[in-house]
Amino acid sequence: MRVLTAGVFALAGLIFFTSFNTAKGTNIRTDTSLLKLSDLIHERSRNNGVLDESNSSLREDVESLAERDDGSTKAEDDKLEALEKNAGTQKLTGEAITVTLDDAPPDATAKLPGYPEPQPDYLVIHQQDLQAVVNALWQGGAQGIKVMDQRLISTSAVRCVGNTLILQGRVYSPPYKITAVGDPEKLQKALTASEAIQNYMVYVNVYGLGWKVEEDGAVTLPGYSGTVDLQYAKPVE
Repeated sequence: MRVLTAGVFALAGLIFFTSFNTAKGTNIRTDTSLLKLSDLIHERSRNNGVLDESNSSLREDVESLAERDDGSTKAEDDKLEALEKNAGTQKLTGEAITVTLDDAPPDATAKLPGYPEPQPDYLVIHQQDLQAVVNALWQGGAQGIKVMDQRLISTSAVRCVGNTLILQGRVYSPPYKITAVGDPEKLQKALTASEAIQNYMVYVNVYGLGWKVEEDGAVTLPGYSGTVDLQYAKPVE
């Protein structure tokens, strides 16, 4: 028993010494020299934004060169233009509405009787809320959709980590703005008819989650400027 006790104290001493040697007299919990994961994510997001702008500029140069006589017929040019429009790589102008979603105030309480006091999870925008709006707008006949400052295409995925949105390699914080070009009346009817949004509206009315729908008039959505190559995991050789 004495040998075991001595071993425990020796191990504890080794741990304390290692901790002291690692910290070097600093607070290892709050040392600002340690790169936080959130800082790294935002740095990568900014870099991705710069690369998107560069890619968009290069794409415009390529399209400008392609407009020169390349031997293609007008029918072929029209077909290519239609494909680019459907793919979302070209700008789109038309009547639009914008839906804004935002977190509730951190000190929110239940505004209506019969509802429990909110958990932290009740007060933030979730991926399912953003996806519900996007799905309803497509259902309402949207010709094109922009989330924040990025155009959605067929392979776009709206994903949230915590209370931040990660879209096509870039990170955003609430409030979230979703703009759709289409018939404003049909788009608003589709939002109202969505069961997922009806459920979200309960949290709007009870806990104060943000919800605003505005008609924007004529709006021009940007063309998608990112890569169209699919990225997927590969097994290690």
